[in-house]
Formats: sequence, C-alpha cells, structure tokens
Amino acid sequence: MTDASDPDDWASVEFGAAQLGDARLTQRLIALAGRLSGAPQCSFPQSLKGADLKAAYRFFDNPKVDPDGVLGSHIGRTLERMRDASVVLAVQDTTEFNLTHLHATEGLGHCAGHNLRGFMMHSMLAVTPEGLPLGVLGMKTWTRTPEERGKGELRRRRTIREKESAKWLEGLEHLSALKAHCPQTHCIGVCDREGDIYDVFRADRPAGVDWLVRASWNRRVAHPQKYLWETIVAAPVLGFTELKIPGSGSTIARTARLTLRCAPVSLRPPRYRRPRRLPNVEVFAIHAI
Repeated sequence: MTDASDPDDWASVEFGAAQLGDARLTQRLIALAGRLSGAPQCSFPQSLKGADLKAAYRFFDNPKVDPDGVLGSHIGRTLERMRDASVVLAVQDTTEFNLTHLHATEGLGHCAGHNLRGFMMHSMLAVTPEGLPLGVLGMKTWTRTPEERGKGELRRRRTIREKESAKWLEGLEHLSALKAHCPQTHCIGVCDREGDIYDVFRADRPAGVDWLVRASWNRRVAHPQKYLWETIVAAPVLGFTELKIPGSGSTIARTARLTLRCAPVSLRPPRYRRPRRLPNVEVFAIHAI
C-alpha cells in the first residue's frame, strides 16, 4: 500500500516502471508527476517555479520522451486495479486543443469552427460503474493537415482506416488487447454518438468485451418497422428506474422517472455501401426516456 497523501510516493508507484531509455528521465517524470498532482487544475508556470519549470520544459523537449513511454507504467498500474473489479467501463472521447493564440508554435493543424490551429487527442479512461476512476488506458494525438480541410464530401469514398473515425475502431482493438491482462474483468467500451459506426459494430471482440454506444443514426433494420427508432419504441416496456438530476443555476435538483426498453435488433449496412453485400449486424438496442 502507498500513502495517497504523499504525491511523490504515489508518483513513484505509478511511473517508477516507465521505460524512457534513461533512468534520470524516469526520475524526472516521477518528480514532475508528484508536483503537478498537487494542483492538477494549474498550468505548468503556476505549479512549477524557476529551475523546476525549466527542467519540465527540457523533459518534454527530449526526443526520448513520448506518450507511450510516459503512460506505459501508469497503464500497467491501471490494469492491476482493473483486476480487482468485476466490471470496468472504458470510456473514450476526443478533445480538441485550440492553440491559435500561440503564433510561434509549429506543427499544429486546423481545428473545428474558428479554431484555426491546434491538435486533437483521443483518450480512453477506465472507471468503475460507480464512477471511481482507475486510470488512463490509452491516448492518441494527431493534427489535421490543411490539405484535408473542406473535403468532408469525400468521406464516403474512403475506408474506415483512412478516416479520423478510425480512432473508435482502434480504441476497440486496444481494449480487446488489454483484456488479456485482466481476464476475469468484464470490460465495456463506452462512446458518444460519434462512435455510432457500422464498421465498429461488426468488428471482432473477444469474450468479456462489450461496446456501448449512444445511437446517432436512425438506421435501417431488418424488422417490420424498418428503422431503429420505431423498432425500439414498439418494444415492450421492461421496467422503470429513477435518475437523480443535479440542479444548475436556477434549475432545481429533481428525480426523473425513466421508462426502459431493450430488444435485439438486426442493423442493415449503410445504403451507400449496399453494392458490397455487407452483412446485417446483430445488436441490442436500449431505450430510456
């Protein structure tokens, strides 16, 4: 056991096995993690002063330091914590970093809307169903090149591996590979509407890995109602539950009553890919209103 109140002790446990090619770099990572964990909401200049701040910039400027090397040890510790849980949610999402105001920064790409310069990060976080964070499981960063801007109409001609949405498929593959390290844990990948992708639904998954997606498209289905929304609404009510909704501003806290439906559904492939004779995909649709 470690003393959670001691940042340096915690950092040593989490990052002590980092493989950065130099033991001094590993010690620097441990020291940085310990100091930054004391004020995670602050910027580097706010958390670090003088020589410590310069050392941090040198550390991240070192070509031996990369995301895999920094996160490898921590991911190992996360997997150890996952072995003690019967169910773990592997939550994925994408964050856009808008650095347009940093005019001298090189290597940035275009972002959404008026965010002209920055980069993207797709991460996977392990949490228990009760909401206890267990740690990071993976992270991918990239930039959008200027040549890709304005070519959204060409997306349908490209394969999933050629699109930015490949991140969801890669995330599922990454989770499936990590499953071998915690064979007794039921892992559930969770993503928002952006992950509602036919290729991800039909991807292979090992036993003990499931995929929960918030539906975005009223997909065609092999059922009398022909479309997903109508099909699930026609399913019988299975039960009810209550959800506490916190207050915000002038809105008072309340308890909502949810009506629950769940039914097996056979999704048809997208229309624009019909000539390829792709198969239907069998899934469960869950409806809460």
